Amino acid sequence: MSERWKLILLVGAFLLAFFLPIETPRVQGALLEGFFLLKDYAREHVLLCLVPAFFIAGAIGQFLSQGAVLRYLGAKAPRPVAYGVASVSGSILAVCSCTVLPLFASIYRRGAGLGPATAFLYSGPAINVLALILTARVLGVEIGLARAIGAVVFAVVVGLLMAFLFRREEAERQGQGADPFAAAAAEVGPRQGWQDALFLATMVGILVFANWGAPNREVGAFAAIHSVRWWLTGALALALAVMMVRWYTGDELRGWVDASWGFAKQITPLLLGGILISGWLMGRPGTDAGLVPSSWIADAVGGNAWAANLLASVVGSFMYFATLTEVPILQTLLGAGMGPGPALALLLAGPALSLPNMIVIRSYLGTRKTAAYVALVVVMATVSGWAYGVIAGLRVS
Repeated sequence: MSERWKLILLVGAFLLAFFLPIETPRVQGALLEGFFLLKDYAREHVLLCLVPAFFIAGAIGQFLSQGAVLRYLGAKAPRPVAYGVASVSGSILAVCSCTVLPLFASIYRRGAGLGPATAFLYSGPAINVLALILTARVLGVEIGLARAIGAVVFAVVVGLLMAFLFRREEAERQGQGADPFAAAAAEVGPRQGWQDALFLATMVGILVFANWGAPNREVGAFAAIHSVRWWLTGALALALAVMMVRWYTGDELRGWVDASWGFAKQITPLLLGGILISGWLMGRPGTDAGLVPSSWIADAVGGNAWAANLLASVVGSFMYFATLTEVPILQTLLGAGMGPGPALALLLAGPALSLPNMIVIRSYLGTRKTAAYVALVVVMATVSGWAYGVIAGLRVS
């Protein structure tokens, strides 16, 4: 950083400290909201979501062969295969925009193409079955179906556009071979491919069942799974322990822990800092205590104007939504007068993006690629919301 920019930042920090209206209730409440959101995330998501995700990411980097990643998600893999695998993966993972980050980072470092990797990045939090069913049950079948179709299409289109926009850089990256982090991983032992695949699938199962939320009572199968989720999680954890003892050497397991720790120490500070800032700006979901009053948002997203859809997309992209929390929030906003178009725009942009999500993505992709990814999601969500609002308006009239 140049001396001029250091001076600008120093002066800016001084002016902020000098004029900060800390005595006002809104600012005081917003500061507390940031720490409340950080506390809620630490209690509800770190141990059951983020920690398992770090271990899965470490296992991908340590045990999953680079050839397998390149075969299914690499830049030279058949597009129907690469984007099909990436876009459908979210239906398995019930993760939020932050929990998906170490998984994205791991497959990207192992050689996945930028297009399939970003398709996975979007699909992970956007296309989980429980969220889609809950959306249809609470907000209506039509908006639930629109969300399902839009999310799958988004994942593919965003990935294809990212691959096209940065095709030269991707060609250079793929030509340079494996990432040094991935190349440093220890060589796997004498195991068959299905053993490593089963090891990874077991950890994914632990992540999914440990975070299986209580669904609507009408969804009988999901309610039944929720009632036995800890039994399923315990059985998978026991199976994982047996695999670790029977299939892996001590050096391999230490390498796995080291790789997981590498992701944790790189992502966690950025993630928690982003959540704190998000809480200061927007407050916790369902509250009106952030620096930006929720009434401003509700008043601005009525109807189906382009500005309303764009605002819903932008606000949704900066807010942090834990898995499934977007549905009751949208239910409240719709009751306050939010239009159906902006509601869909927020559903398509919000769960897949957040301020902490963007901060961490930038550390892996850089500023230009991160800005392009965010812009694509926001623009597509805006257009989709507007189109859905037009169709909904025609049906009513």
